[in-house]
Formats: sequence, C-alpha cells, structure tokens
Amino acid sequence: MGIKRARRDRWLLGVCGGVARSQGWSPGLTRLATAVLAIAIPGFSLVPVLLIYIVLGAILPESEEF
Repeated sequence: MGIKRARRDRWLLGVCGGVARSQGWSPGLTRLATAVLAIAIPGFSLVPVLLIYIVLGAILPESEEF
C-alpha cells in the first residue's frame, strides 16, 4: 500500500498528511474531509473515525521523506 505517517507535515499523529501525500492529495483538504466525516455524518461517527485514526497512527511507519 505504501502509506506512511508524515514526520514534518503533521498536526497530531501524521496520518492525514501521510495518506494525502501517498495519494497525491492536499493534506489540508484531507484533514478537512476527516473532520467533516467525524462530525457531520448523522449518528455516532466521531468515535469510529477517532479509533481508526489512532489505530493507523499506531501501525503505520513514519516517513523519512515528508
């Protein structure tokens, strides 16, 4: 898959920055989309998004490039 956490382009764990860089997306838009998914989807969506973020932060290796 080739996704790595961002070392320099990060706010918390670097997951959104790493996913954005590996897919060629804007890191800022990826962070915004993650926040919108966590808050705006009806129902109890904040907890699953946070859990996925924390799990990815724990298992993805950190990048030396970005």
